[in-house]
Parts: sequence; structure tokens; C-alpha cells
Amino acid sequence: MQQTYTTRRGSSSNTFARNRNTVRHTKRSLGSISQIVIVSMLTLVFGLIYVAEGTKATSFDYEISSVESEITEMNAKKDDLAVEKARLNSVATAKNSTVAAAMEDATVTGYAAD
Repeated sequence: MQQTYTTRRGSSSNTFARNRNTVRHTKRSLGSISQIVIVSMLTLVFGLIYVAEGTKATSFDYEISSVESEITEMNAKKDDLAVEKARLNSVATAKNSTVAAAMEDATVTGYAAD
């Protein structure tokens, strides 16, 4: 005894099977020229972005360089002012000193003969 199974809808065909659309779409692809144009446009856009970022980094580098040179200049002025301050403090201290007030003025007594 042999059993046969059938579906409720009768025979199964590919055109109206369950969970399938009745319309078949054909696959369309872009032509080779269109693909070349799209790839070249993408390359151009990424190239422009790369150049723009490189230019931005270079401008930041110039700004950093100018600020660093200004800092170096200011440090040199600070050192010069520190030396000048020390010189002026030593002159003022020497004038107000009791030891310096007790000293005699230096006079030239003569030179050694040749």
C-alpha cells in the first residue's frame, strides 16, 4: 500500500507557490561607463577631503610654530629683565649699605713707571 500526499491547493507549481511573489523582477545592472564614472567621482571626493584635511593640519602647524616662537621671545625678554632686576637691586643695596658708606672714594695714586 502506497500513500501519496497532495497539497490543499492541488499540484504545486512555481508560479503560485507559498510566500513567493507572482511578479518576477529582472536584475538590472549599471553599465561599465556608469561604474567608471561613479568610482572616479568617489575617488575625486575622497581626494578633495584628504587635501582639505592636510591643508587644515598645515595651517594649525603654522599657528603652533608662531606661538612657540612668541613664547621663546618672551622667555628671552624675561631672562633679560631678571638680569636687569638683579643688577639694579645690587646697586641699590650697595648704596644703602653701611659698609659702603664707610669706604673712602677711590683715587688714582699713579701708574707704575716703565
